[in-house]
Amino acid sequence: MLMDLNEKIIALAKRRGFVFPGSEIYGGLANTYDFGPLGVALKNNLKREWWKRFVENRDDIYGIDGGILLNPKIWQASGHIESFTDPLVECKKCHKRFREDQLKDKSKCQECGGELTPPKMFNGMFKTFIGATENEGSLAYLRPETAQAIFVNFANILNSFSPDFPFGIAQIGKAFRNEITTGQFIFRTLEFEQMEIEYFIKPQEWEKAFEVWQAEMLNWAKSVGIKETNLKFREHSDKERSHYSKKTVDLEYNFPTGFKEIYGLAYRGDYDLSVHAKHSGQKLAYKDQRTGEEFIPHVIEPSFGVERSLLPILLDAYYEEGERVVLRLLPKLAPYKIAVFPLLANKEKLIEKAKEIYQNLKKDFVVIWDDRGNIGKRYFAQDEIGTPWCVTVDFQSLEDAAVTVRTRDTKEQERIGVDKLPEYFQNKLSQ
Repeated sequence: MLMDLNEKIIALAKRRGFVFPGSEIYGGLANTYDFGPLGVALKNNLKREWWKRFVENRDDIYGIDGGILLNPKIWQASGHIESFTDPLVECKKCHKRFREDQLKDKSKCQECGGELTPPKMFNGMFKTFIGATENEGSLAYLRPETAQAIFVNFANILNSFSPDFPFGIAQIGKAFRNEITTGQFIFRTLEFEQMEIEYFIKPQEWEKAFEVWQAEMLNWAKSVGIKETNLKFREHSDKERSHYSKKTVDLEYNFPTGFKEIYGLAYRGDYDLSVHAKHSGQKLAYKDQRTGEEFIPHVIEPSFGVERSLLPILLDAYYEEGERVVLRLLPKLAPYKIAVFPLLANKEKLIEKAKEIYQNLKKDFVVIWDDRGNIGKRYFAQDEIGTPWCVTVDFQSLEDAAVTVRTRDTKEQERIGVDKLPEYFQNKLSQ
């Protein structure tokens, strides 16, 4: 049976060291995955691009790294303990549990066809305990979102940096949710990473700011190689919206199984700062130093999923040409930028020259050495992991100090002087 695109990506991800099933040698753990050498490199490149775009290249956004463990009073104040719940049903026959709101047929079990119990609400936050004893006083939670660490550091940013208004606070970090939906690869996992911004505005400016950030969200997706033809925005209905949101839209991607959310954009009003000011007794207001005006800002929240970026990136980069499989990753995201190898792996002089070039390029680029099999197999292997360029050292290289550079997407080859390689690749990566 032919594999669909999703199955091909899952197979490639494991075979080539992008993503491994979590705890695999012990039979696995549902909804968990480990990122291999290529996967973590791809993730880091993606996060680096996001940070550069939204923090380093802007004067109005400040970065933080908030804690995973926060005072449980924060979750009480934010409403998560009371409202962060989902309807759960259980099959009376096989005893598997499902989120009722994600079942296409709510009348029977999607696994065995058995009768389902009435839905019960369960809180999706992971509980833990701080200290030596497990009691109510030591109860804590793994954060289900990164946003609250931003809100509780709002006053710290004001005091340390006196930002002009409007401004934002950004962070990248892990969040944890007790998901019970399985079989969706890295789309829905127990632990995941968010790239999130809380952008503080005046209430009368929210519609314009929302429009600006909606465009920013789409432009970001396109900038990392996600095809616009596979994207669409969907606005939440009144019943769907979170308790804090006055308007929410999802940017959805057309997965092989249909459109699903990869990013979210919410207008949170002044809910978060107001409730934290009330519950903490601390003043969380912005004072304009020029006019003296003091007010509690409203918030626009663009939230980007890391894993939910990676999966569409891999799906849209995947290309087949006969037996040749290519990941057409953008060079800035590719785990390795350049592969270097000798034409023949048993010729000492070729190996020596190729190793010299490899070591020199490693000073400025992420480079991989490859001398496995014949030259054709090496090209195929590098194409499959998304390496944009391959450098081959042949016998002519020993005479003219030049190498053959092959481009992944076009298979075109050109002769480049060894001394010109750093400049050549710098120019390519800056395009």
